Amino acid sequence: MGWADTVIWWHCYPLGFVDAERTAIDRTEHRLGRIANWLDYVVELGANGLLMAPVFASASHGYDTLDHFRIDPRLGDDADFDDLVARARERGIRVLLDGVFNHVGAGHEIVRRALAGGPASADGAWIRWVGDYPRGFEGNLDLVELDLAHPPVQDYVVSVMTHWLDLGVDGWRLDAAYAPGADAWRPIVDRVRAAHPDAWLLAEVIHGDYADFVARSGVDSVTQYELWKATWSSLNDHNLHELAWTLGRHASFGASFRPLTFISNHDVTRIATKLTDPRALPLATALLLLLPGVPSIYAGDEQGFTGEKTDGPRGDDAVRPPFPADPSGLAPFGRDVHELYQRLVALRRNHPWLVSAAPTVRVVTNDTMTIELAGGDQRLTLALNLSEAPVDLPGTHGLLGVGPFGWALG
Repeated sequence: MGWADTVIWWHCYPLGFVDAERTAIDRTEHRLGRIANWLDYVVELGANGLLMAPVFASASHGYDTLDHFRIDPRLGDDADFDDLVARARERGIRVLLDGVFNHVGAGHEIVRRALAGGPASADGAWIRWVGDYPRGFEGNLDLVELDLAHPPVQDYVVSVMTHWLDLGVDGWRLDAAYAPGADAWRPIVDRVRAAHPDAWLLAEVIHGDYADFVARSGVDSVTQYELWKATWSSLNDHNLHELAWTLGRHASFGASFRPLTFISNHDVTRIATKLTDPRALPLATALLLLLPGVPSIYAGDEQGFTGEKTDGPRGDDAVRPPFPADPSGLAPFGRDVHELYQRLVALRRNHPWLVSAAPTVRVVTNDTMTIELAGGDQRLTLALNLSEAPVDLPGTHGLLGVGPFGWALG
């Protein structure tokens, strides 16, 4: 069992978290300490990983990078970052950075050089083109795609990743890893792995053959969007057959790697908003923390935060809100949800083998389900009840009484 198998990530979006300016500034604001103020809270929750969205100098939202070697001045500087990593390390918290390498901001030096040289130049070969125009990621002209198959670009990405690994971070989330494809990542991953064998590499992949992507790219994990979708969709529709089908896929993935599981992140509507019946929230949370995989809790979910992702301008604002300077500023309304998370995280800690358990659906109706979780000689059953009445469901060690909109483990 590698170190990543023991991690429960707490995922935050730093620029929103510290209420930073919306666009780049020409001074340095030392705000990373506001995230450090939450590290004890992370430990008290039972988590031991800090997964941060982009922290590098960017034009606006962090995914339009201007300098991969510089901390965004809206967050602080190298000393602030070093302090955050050191304080995390003191508490046994791993740190994962968000690497936006598929594309850069249109103002990045790489793009300026490419535009000056043109498509046929050596500098121009660093980016992707549509005719004489830089290719914008998913139609966004301010996000210029790099050509990750180009050896100098690979050298650059490796240099960025190893630089920050050398400074003490534990791994990387590779943003939009699906865009250049698995094969483009292989030479990069192999070189980074040679320098840092223990680094954990997570690829953002939305759909497709997850196991094939892991095998061809060499990364450790991918984002399990299939399970995310099936979780909220099956609970909303009272159709646990959808979840049952997806768990078959999830079991096949777990045979070869540990998927990153989540029920919210910085790109999607929060689970407390996505669910049409708030009574289903404990079931979604139980699925996150008791199913196999490496769980990621999106900061604020454990307090019952709501927020809807929209497609218009500033459509991410509601799911990337500012947080209080420290946990003492939290309102009391999320206490029950927080206690639920603490209870479920504690169960996960008591059964660490769940990270690689084999899930098998034993009972499934529209509103009820039992999932047998097996690991070696360990067996437990997770039972779910979406109905208005209590039910008794067969568990590993006898009948499990499950209340309305409830769950049980046994």
